[in-house]
Amino acid sequence: MEPEPFLEDIASDEPSGIIEAVGKASEAFEYIERARGHLYSFHQLVGRADLLFGEAAEMLAAAGQAEQAATIQRDVVGRNVLDGRWTFQVVDEFDDLYYDGVRSALRSLEDRYQDGRRHVLEARMKEQRRTHGRTGHEHRPPSGHSPRVETDATEG
Repeated sequence: MEPEPFLEDIASDEPSGIIEAVGKASEAFEYIERARGHLYSFHQLVGRADLLFGEAAEMLAAAGQAEQAATIQRDVVGRNVLDGRWTFQVVDEFDDLYYDGVRSALRSLEDRYQDGRRHVLEARMKEQRRTHGRTGHEHRPPSGHSPRVETDATEG
């Protein structure tokens, strides 16, 4: 089985283990992406809960329970989740202090060692595992591809 041309070019230019190391960094970043997604879920869940507490306070007030309504409104609605921060500030701080730097470091590795291509290790695996010429095992869709993802224009 002949490797796709871009895979052969990258493999011949770099010392053994570099593509695997970049692949490991890419895998690590996928975990960061998942963590970031959970952080955004946290942001949305807490935000929604805050709105619901506000509605509960309004309902308590409408039901003649002004003291309990005031307690919820004063002590819960709009409360910081961390010292001086709402969840949007937590998300922004994560993005600015961690996520952006980690993403930049991975992109730098990809630029340096893989000509800017992402998931080269996975592309190698796909080439090794697919059945060339078999329906459902195509190198890529016949149109609409990104050259940064896959470069060969013909199916082998």
